[in-house]
Amino acid sequence: MRGRDWAYLVWLVVCSLFLAAFEVLYLPLRFDGYLLPMLWGGFPFPITAVVALLTVPMFVRRAGQLSPSLAIAGAPLAAWLLIVLVSAFSGPGGDIVLIPDWRALLLLGGGSLAGAVALGGVIGRAARR
Repeated sequence: MRGRDWAYLVWLVVCSLFLAAFEVLYLPLRFDGYLLPMLWGGFPFPITAVVALLTVPMFVRRAGQLSPSLAIAGAPLAAWLLIVLVSAFSGPGGDIVLIPDWRALLLLGGGSLAGAVALGGVIGRAARR
């Protein structure tokens, strides 16, 4: 890989880190009248799980275009998982950022499973060549 490819990989990993933090912080969105309009009496709206479902595989495929090795193609997925899993543990004040309910499972399952499928596709295409 050339220097420009390494810079692009770092860019993909940093974007993955920021998106993971964004997805965890906005996971508790609900239709309660504060950020979203008052519809359905405060029903949860985990749109960030859909964002993870779409962006994590995209980052993995882009990294796989640089190199089909597991370490390089899986770097955005590993960075995303690191942020999501670290946010599940309590901090110094005892606060937990990742909410402990079905939305967290939806976020973790959507992002990690879709990323793993994309990573398997990258490795499978490389093995076929």
